[in-house]
Amino acid sequence: MPKLIVDAKVIGQKVLTTDIRQIDLWAPQLAKIAVPGQFVNVEVSRQVAPLLRRPLGIADLNREQGTITLIYRIIGDATKILAEACSGDLINIIGPLGKGFDLKAKKPLIVGGGLGLAPLVYLAKSFCPSPVDILIGGRTEKEVFWRLLFEDLCQGVSVTTDDGSYGTKGNVLALLPQMIEANNYDCIYVCGPEPMMKAVAKFADQAAIPCQISLEKYMACGLGGCLSCSCGGIGKRLKVCTDGPVFWSKEVTEW
Repeated sequence: MPKLIVDAKVIGQKVLTTDIRQIDLWAPQLAKIAVPGQFVNVEVSRQVAPLLRRPLGIADLNREQGTITLIYRIIGDATKILAEACSGDLINIIGPLGKGFDLKAKKPLIVGGGLGLAPLVYLAKSFCPSPVDILIGGRTEKEVFWRLLFEDLCQGVSVTTDDGSYGTKGNVLALLPQMIEANNYDCIYVCGPEPMMKAVAKFADQAAIPCQISLEKYMACGLGGCLSCSCGGIGKRLKVCTDGPVFWSKEVTEW
């Protein structure tokens, strides 16, 4: 798949929580070819610093309107600069990058937590109108606001919180076994905190259900040259930016 370098026009930004933002960009060439699970590398400043681009998963897109949506957390200087972007500003991005999700499942279950839920929005949308269930995990009710983004995309939305402030008390494993027992899922897709992904992948393996994971790693180039995002695979090192970020869980031996 070709990689594009484009100046995307900011359409607007939306405040989702105190530190999470949604930015919508007009990038018609990129919107035509991007698939669920891919990401873009964003140049947040054309000044000397921050020097490196920031990888952000594609949370949604509209091919007809030529737009893509990114969701990010403000955690450092780079994302603070990105949060200051206004409608009409141009942001240079490289993409679409990486390998996306396999979409052959007929009865999918999506599992996510934290900012790992961002690329899962586009994934859920891609299965429509086929029925898809999602299991969302978070520490508190505030962290599972994501459920609102999935209500119109998923047949079933289940939620767990560590403190029990919303949904079922506990982590996603508090609901996952009974959900699998009650449904004939043929693939599980998971993205989020690493311990959660490992636990879900292990349970999926025990249940003999194929599982795809979307890994998040620090990246410098995003193009496979710097090796900063490598992880262990069967008999070789894998580059998250080019071999992934989506892998079948059995492909990865060292996260």
